[in-house]
Amino acid sequence: MTTLVSVIGTIFVDCKGFAKESYNPFGRNLGSIQFVHGGVSRNVVENLANLDLSTAFVSTVDDSGLGEEISKRLKDAGVALDYTQRTPSEGMGMWLAVLNENGDLVGSISQMPNLITLQNLITQRGEEIVKNSSHLVLEMDLNDQISCQVLSIAEQWNKPVFGIPGNMDVIMSHPELLGKLECFICNHIEAEKLVSADFNSLDTTGRIAALKKYVDASTLKSMVVTLGADGSIYYDSRTQESGYQPVFPVQVVDSSGAGDAFFSGTVMGLVRGLSLSEAVICGTKVAGWTIESKENNCRELREKTRGDVVFQGLLVGR
Repeated sequence: MTTLVSVIGTIFVDCKGFAKESYNPFGRNLGSIQFVHGGVSRNVVENLANLDLSTAFVSTVDDSGLGEEISKRLKDAGVALDYTQRTPSEGMGMWLAVLNENGDLVGSISQMPNLITLQNLITQRGEEIVKNSSHLVLEMDLNDQISCQVLSIAEQWNKPVFGIPGNMDVIMSHPELLGKLECFICNHIEAEKLVSADFNSLDTTGRIAALKKYVDASTLKSMVVTLGADGSIYYDSRTQESGYQPVFPVQVVDSSGAGDAFFSGTVMGLVRGLSLSEAVICGTKVAGWTIESKENNCRELREKTRGDVVFQGLLVGR
């Protein structure tokens, strides 16, 4: 079957404020403010398209000038929007983010889109979407019905699903859903809620041991935990491959979008047949390039990957 990765999730518009000098949460801060295209799944689908994977986006978008702008950018990247449904309003969410003088996120507020339209789309066309896809990416915390329905259909059609968390509500209510995933990728704060309460007080060896114990007990196939500037750890229960991946040196501009970028690069590697340890290297590279960008996506991602010796060395013949 021809490779087609369908990404199921939401679109957000991000309002991002960048502090010019040392950020004071209780005072006035001079800096710059910009609106950028965002949302976990929107970020991921653009990244995957720019990593030269055939992609489709299953989502909703406002029938407005801003919605048209977002759709055009995705189309220009090569994303198929046959399953992205236009709505009069509430088809997109909003994310207010404040970043300090170092580009690190110091505060945020999210406004979710109305998920009823997306839920109805999955109910009416979910089997068609899954059947036509080779792989699926699912934003796990949309709502119970969407997550359960997508994973159930994917299981029937034997299609691998890569899961990325949102606010952890659905995952914490239905931890058994993780066992239906090909790979689950989350950050260290989210991992502490799942793996163990003392996860972040452990050293790297202890974290890997705790991760292996959790994955084996939960029937997950594989899992990756990002550790921010400290890199990431991973474990594949089928191959018993586990380990630690450090970050590559970067000049931090804006850390938002880095987790979505890491997820994108790692999933791209797995879809192309790389081992988990190799795929995590790709994820680390994509995250680094995104951190050096003021947007949630690196606009030069195609050029970066094609000009990188490490990246191309991993993908030769894939």
